[in-house]
Amino acid sequence: MQNDNLKSYLNLHLIVFIWGFTAILGALISITADALVWYRMFFAGIFLALFLIFKKKSFKIPLKSFLKLIFVGLLIALHWILFFKAIHVSNVSITLSVFSLGAFFASILEPIFYGRKVLWYEVFFGLIIIAGLALIMKVEINYLDGMIYALASIILGVLFTLMNGKLIADHDPSVISFYEFLAGVGFITIYFLFEGKFTADFFILTTNNWILILVLASICTAYAFTASVKVMQKLTPYTVMLTTNLEPVYGIVLAYFILGGKEKMSFEFYIGALIIVLTVILNGVIKHYQKSKTKEDTPTLSK
Repeated sequence: MQNDNLKSYLNLHLIVFIWGFTAILGALISITADALVWYRMFFAGIFLALFLIFKKKSFKIPLKSFLKLIFVGLLIALHWILFFKAIHVSNVSITLSVFSLGAFFASILEPIFYGRKVLWYEVFFGLIIIAGLALIMKVEINYLDGMIYALASIILGVLFTLMNGKLIADHDPSVISFYEFLAGVGFITIYFLFEGKFTADFFILTTNNWILILVLASICTAYAFTASVKVMQKLTPYTVMLTTNLEPVYGIVLAYFILGGKEKMSFEFYIGALIIVLTVILNGVIKHYQKSKTKEDTPTLSK
């Protein structure tokens, strides 16, 4: 069991690294945020459908669960639209730094969703992360619009993460992701139809955009999202959200080397990012200590 948890935790870090690269792709793809999310969810849904067919897994799901997945799919679509919008009006570094607030919101909402008591250190770590974010906001106030979009995005992200944490108990991660992407595409399609956005120009993209979108939909979405849902079989939503706070670090480093000038931030910004990293590490140490102590205190039966 412990090895399974370690494997899940390492896999989660790989997923978070991929998510950091997702922000880079969002900055490089030159289409609107809502169109980008439509393409992302559309192709990710196709990839997952092919995977389910190849694995001969059933698409059947109870109506009650299906309705929940439709709602979660809407949350995911809005989450990603706001995420890419934040990147377009500010930059990758600012957007990802605001995502550090996810742990704080998770520490408050997870006990409500799962009926457990609030852990003081989770709230404390969340407050530390807010302090790191406040330092960033103090020196990067010119990117306020991007911060607001990112804040709204991460709140939605926490909500659908918590809901998926419950759904994973009864359903296959690939099936969950497939229906959520399908629902997201459906909602955005209805919106586009009302707005008259489905024109011939909508489907005319540059070769570079097509390549980046396919990478985004396959590796960064179909694989990473499904794998993130699966790790919640072993890890709590709070641990997932707090580890996700490393996404800004991975993304900011990648952005600095790939995107260059626009991503070079102030010294105070990087101090704030360092606070986030140390918080994530400290949380992992405390959780490991508590699990070890629990095992030591548990009496064993002699054979």
